Amino acid sequence: MQLPATKRIRNLPQGFTYLQDIDPTILEDVRYAGHHNFTGRPIPGYIAPLIVLTEPTALALKAAQSELAAFQLTLKVYDGYRPQEAVDFFTTWANDISAGSQLTKNEFYPALDKKDVFTAGYIAKRSSHTRGSAVDLTIVPLPVPDQPTWKPGDPVLDGRLPKGERFADNSIDMGTGFDCLDALSHTLNPDLPSQVRANRLLLKNLMEKHGFENYWREWWHFGFVNEPYPDTFFNFPVE
Repeated sequence: MQLPATKRIRNLPQGFTYLQDIDPTILEDVRYAGHHNFTGRPIPGYIAPLIVLTEPTALALKAAQSELAAFQLTLKVYDGYRPQEAVDFFTTWANDISAGSQLTKNEFYPALDKKDVFTAGYIAKRSSHTRGSAVDLTIVPLPVPDQPTWKPGDPVLDGRLPKGERFADNSIDMGTGFDCLDALSHTLNPDLPSQVRANRLLLKNLMEKHGFENYWREWWHFGFVNEPYPDTFFNFPVE
């Protein structure tokens, strides 16, 4: 999931860092650099499967990770800084309602008409990720369980199915898969098993303690409250 420092080919803008350089113990599963995401293809702007963040955000994650380690748990990050180029691609994808563009619907938006992803609050033309201080993440037990690599042509399993029946992410049970654009992904949805609700609160409380705020529609999405670039939307590639 992680590339060694020798593979990095870009000097990041001032104030940004690779998460690996701050805390290499945090897992990275960069879905938008590959095919296993709601578009079904690698996203423009993600040249390498790396997590880039503003330095204060990365340092806050390091502090959260240190707290989790005492409980034999680790953070796993799906996405951090997101280039505006990628956000623009999401907008183009969302406006294409042809059947061929909806091959991932069963996993990522099973009960949602694709044309409604904007009004439902899941995709926007501007993203907090583009400011470099938002993260999508989960918690994984230690030692880290195996996780299969999803490949094009593999089954597209409903992201709302119980753990063990949906894609076998090695996360603790959060009730849905990552990026499942559904009401069941709403962080405080009461229609979930008690253990799932407890797992979500574990992540939410941990992140809030370290300066983050959850987006209520997505259990995985957190923004760093004291972000250094609140009005700047960046567009350098992740490489």
